Amino acid sequence: MRIPRALALLVCTAAVAATASACSGATKPAAAGAGTDFKVSPTSPAAQGPLDSFTWSLYAEPYTLDYALAYDYPPNTVLANVCEQLLRVTPDLKIAPGLAVKWSQPDPRTLVYTLRPGVKFHDGTTMTADDVVASLKRQMDPKTGSPWGSSFKSVDAIEKTGPLEVTIRLGKEDVLFSEMMAASPGTVVSAASLKKEGKDYGTPKGKLNCTGPYALDSWAQGDSITLKKNAAYWDKSLTPKSEKVKFTFIEDAAARSNAFLSGTADGGYMVPSSSFAQLKAGNKGSLLFGPNTAAADLAVLDFHGALGNLKVRKALSMALDRKNIIKAAAGGVGVPAKAPAARGAWALAPEKTAELYDTLPEPVYDVEAAKKLVQEAHASGRTVTLVTSTLAPEISVVANAVQDAGRRIGLNVVLKPVSPDAYSSIFVDPAAREGLDLVITNGYDNTPDPLEFYQYLHSGDFGNYGRWSDAEYDVAFDKANSEPDPAKRAELTAKLQKIAMDELPIIPVYEAPYSVYLGKRITGAPTGIAQLYFPWAATIGASQR
Repeated sequence: MRIPRALALLVCTAAVAATASACSGATKPAAAGAGTDFKVSPTSPAAQGPLDSFTWSLYAEPYTLDYALAYDYPPNTVLANVCEQLLRVTPDLKIAPGLAVKWSQPDPRTLVYTLRPGVKFHDGTTMTADDVVASLKRQMDPKTGSPWGSSFKSVDAIEKTGPLEVTIRLGKEDVLFSEMMAASPGTVVSAASLKKEGKDYGTPKGKLNCTGPYALDSWAQGDSITLKKNAAYWDKSLTPKSEKVKFTFIEDAAARSNAFLSGTADGGYMVPSSSFAQLKAGNKGSLLFGPNTAAADLAVLDFHGALGNLKVRKALSMALDRKNIIKAAAGGVGVPAKAPAARGAWALAPEKTAELYDTLPEPVYDVEAAKKLVQEAHASGRTVTLVTSTLAPEISVVANAVQDAGRRIGLNVVLKPVSPDAYSSIFVDPAAREGLDLVITNGYDNTPDPLEFYQYLHSGDFGNYGRWSDAEYDVAFDKANSEPDPAKRAELTAKLQKIAMDELPIIPVYEAPYSVYLGKRITGAPTGIAQLYFPWAATIGASQR
C-alpha cells in the first residue's frame, strides 16, 4: 500500500523525512527525538580536489541493473550515476530539466519533451528521440514485467515528433506522469543496446549503454560493481571528480559499520541506525542527515481479518509507543509520523507544508482507550499476523513493539519471520501476501509531490498492497491528479491525507531523516533521498586539496 519501492525497506531506518523544509540550508525537524541534536541539509561540504577512486558500501547487492526493473535502493543507488531520466530530481528536492531540455503541455492530455542536443551514450552514439520512445515503451510492455508499468496507465501513445522531440498523449489528465519522468519511468537508454543485450540486459553478463557521468565497468557478482568516469558527459557542472567508483555489498549492519570505521568503505547511504553512536564516537568520518520523503508505516495487507474493522486499526495505532520505537529503531533520530506520507514528501509546494502537514495532530498514545476500542469491535483475542525479517534490525524492533502493543490491548499479534528475499517479494508479488495481515514498510516518494504517495492507495494500483478501496478517495485522487498548479494540488492532496488518516489503511509510525556516512578523505555527496536519481557520485571528491 504504498510507494514504489518499499522493497528493501527499513534497511537502515534513518530513512524518513522529518526535514523541516524541503529544500535549502541546514534545518532541524520539529523535534529531534531522544534529545539527539542533528541538522538536516541537502548536501555535504563541497569537494576540494579529484580522486583516483572511492569505495561505496551498499547494504545489499543489486538484484538487477535494468532500469525498468530497478525498484529498490541498491539498484537505483548505482543506476543514478549511469543512466538518466528526461527530468531530474535535484538534491534540494526540485524537479529540473534532465535529458529533456524543456517540456510543455499544449493541452491537458498532451506532453511534449524537447531533448537535449548532442548527448552521447557511453558507446559514443548520439541520443535521439527513437531511444526515448523505445525506453519508455519498454516500461509499458507486459513482457518486461516492470513494476513501473502502472505509471503509464494513462498513456495512449508515445511518439517521435521530431529528431529531438517526443510527444506523449494521455487518455486522461495525469499530472503525476510528467513528474515521474524524473524517476525510473523516465529513464532513457540506447535502443540499440536493448536489442543487442536481450535477456542479458541489466544482469552481470550484460552491458549498460546510458548517458550518465559514469559507465558500467564491471559487475563481479557477489563481490562488487565498478563504474568508470564518462569523459564525454554532457553536463559539465557534474563532471565526475573521481575516476572510478567501486560498490561493495555488506548485509550485516555491524560489519558495514566496521567497514566505515576501518576505511575499507569510504562511505554509504542508509547507515544502520544501530551504528549511529559507534560511528560518531569512532571519529573516522561524518554522519550526516539529509532531506527524505519516507515514513516508516504499517501497511494493512488483509481487510477481511481483524484489521478489517476500523476500530481495531485505530486501536493498534493508539497503542503504539512511537517515541520508544524511535529510540530503539531509529537511534533516537526521528519524530512520530502524523500521516502515512512524511513531511518531506510535501516539498513541491513547501509554502503549503506548515498549513497542510504541520497542523496535523500528534498521534495519540492511549492504551486504555485502545483496549476499549478492541472490546467494542468484539476483537479481543483475535489474531493479527505481522511479517518480520532479518532484512534489517529495525524491522524486528518495530515488529516486537507492535506485538507488545497488541498484547496490551487484547490482540494476539503473531510474528511470522521470513527470509529477506521473501520479505521483499511481498511488495511485488500478491501471492507472497497470503496469510499476512500487516507488514512494516518504509514508503517514500520518488518525486517531491505528496500526491505520488497517495496514488498508491487508489483502487487497483500496483502499490495498493491490501487492495483497499474507497470510492470517495478515488474521486478525490482523480481531481487532484488533474490539477496542474502545485499549491492547489497540495490542498487537494490534503483531502486524501485526511481520508487516509480517518480510515487508516496504513498506520503511520515514525519519520527520520535520510543518512549518509562519509569517511575523512571524501566529501561532496548529496545527503538526501534524491540520490536515487541524482548523479550523486559525480560530486564526490577529495576533502582536501
